[in-house]
Amino acid sequence: MTVHLAGPGLALREIEPGDTADLLAVYGDPEATRHLSFEPRTVEQVQAIVDRSIASATDDPRTEYGLAVTRLGDPRLIGYARLATEPQQAATIGFALHPDAWGKGFGTETVHLLCGLGFRTLGLHRIWAARSPHNEASARTLLRAGMTEDGQIREHVFVHGAWRDSITYSLLEHEWAPIEGMGGSAASEAGAA
Repeated sequence: MTVHLAGPGLALREIEPGDTADLLAVYGDPEATRHLSFEPRTVEQVQAIVDRSIASATDDPRTEYGLAVTRLGDPRLIGYARLATEPQQAATIGFALHPDAWGKGFGTETVHLLCGLGFRTLGLHRIWAARSPHNEASARTLLRAGMTEDGQIREHVFVHGAWRDSITYSLLEHEWAPIEGMGGSAASEAGAA
């Protein structure tokens, strides 16, 4: 299944081999990764993410969706979004945007598009996300997208030489409402919707 989802200002599409440099501009940037669960990535690490995302698109069953975040009408990657399925009709989501794309509502739209993939296309029941306790912008983004704060996972990730907690959020399928202008499809390789 090939994924291409569009919202009012963004689109999510499959990662392509030519996305490495643009993804490095996000994942290699200390500011963009300041609150993520890892330190800035090297070009080799980013290439491995690109390769893994491309390979996972052909897995059957597919359990991981590593997608390029782009501005609508512009195929250039400005961020990376990920949905990974779990047992019990659930998935975890995450995303990172280039700092030039911050403060424009793109984070909220990315979460909406990921939830559309999960609920509308994959038939999931629950989607959850985690953020750094220091990332207040992410808290606002997840709440604006309709998620509910669930709680805190103590010493959840080891990053920058120390254990860090995570604040978790979730959304259930009956709570989700698509944003206006959200379209696109997750289509099969043959192009059928």
